[in-house]
Amino acid sequence: MNTPPPPHTPAGPLRAAALASAVCLLLAGCSALGDEGDGAASAGSGGGMRVALVTHGGEGDAFWDLVRKGAEAAAAKDGIDLTYAGDADPAAQAALVRDAVRDKVDGIAVTLAKPAAMRGPVAEAKAAGIPVVGLNSGIDAWRPAGLLEYFGQDESVAGRAVGDKLDDLKAKHALCVVHERGNVALEARCAGVEKAFGGETDNLYVDGTDLDAVTAAITARLRQDSGVDQVVTNGAQFALSAVEAARQAGSRAKVATFDLDKDLVKAVRGGDVQFAVDQQPYLQGYLAVDALWLYRTNGNVSGGGTAPVLTGPAFVTKSNVSAVARFAAAGTR
Repeated sequence: MNTPPPPHTPAGPLRAAALASAVCLLLAGCSALGDEGDGAASAGSGGGMRVALVTHGGEGDAFWDLVRKGAEAAAAKDGIDLTYAGDADPAAQAALVRDAVRDKVDGIAVTLAKPAAMRGPVAEAKAAGIPVVGLNSGIDAWRPAGLLEYFGQDESVAGRAVGDKLDDLKAKHALCVVHERGNVALEARCAGVEKAFGGETDNLYVDGTDLDAVTAAITARLRQDSGVDQVVTNGAQFALSAVEAARQAGSRAKVATFDLDKDLVKAVRGGDVQFAVDQQPYLQGYLAVDALWLYRTNGNVSGGGTAPVLTGPAFVTKSNVSAVARFAAAGTR
């Protein structure tokens, strides 16, 4: 049973210096989080609730721009002072959550790509009476961690759906590209593909922070194994790398992907990428922030605190891509 929300008491903005220090614990993992250069960004009226959104988003990743835009839209609607910060290094992400706890924010939204690293910070937030919701990663970990709610895609279900679709497309040998080793969401996707797909599935681990290296790794694998006729990536930008890799390798392998952005929409429309699985990152950010406002102001808990709110999967193919193209062009899909 969920406990009633503690009363909301407006306070000043987060201490930018402390947050900046945590954001940049590891320079290689820092996200580009706005023009301020201090690892924080604010939205809303500045006088209401304060919410921290802390993700494992890496630098220059368009996916997390969509999550952030959705969160900012909800913050603007609700009059929330929103701070966004992200770091791909789990220890640095944990430090960001601890900074938010020390700054006594009114709510925290967090991703659980590496659940073990978040257990301590989440427990500290709960002990301080700060509600925490999850989004994007950690659908199997949010309840054991004690989070109020979760917004995202069931990655195992999404992976199995992709596996079934590859069977429909008569693929025989799939290469599932994992751009962040140990990320539970990415691993679950590829495991789901392997479970449902009737053909052979191999995983290829690459460094997602270096797109040139990703392209080179996929190219090398396609040259090494001419039997691979399908590449499945876990991000829109990696799908475009896979398209280029197939060209460089002289491979006839087709490309499909999880996740979507405006450049990927063009690739689907042009036939370079067969399909994308859209988990609606904008919606994830929006719902997570709005949920904290609803909990603080009205005691609402989506899913009763026992069931996740699913934002995907949905297939975007050449036949239906026009329905989302204008939203993608606006930077919200």
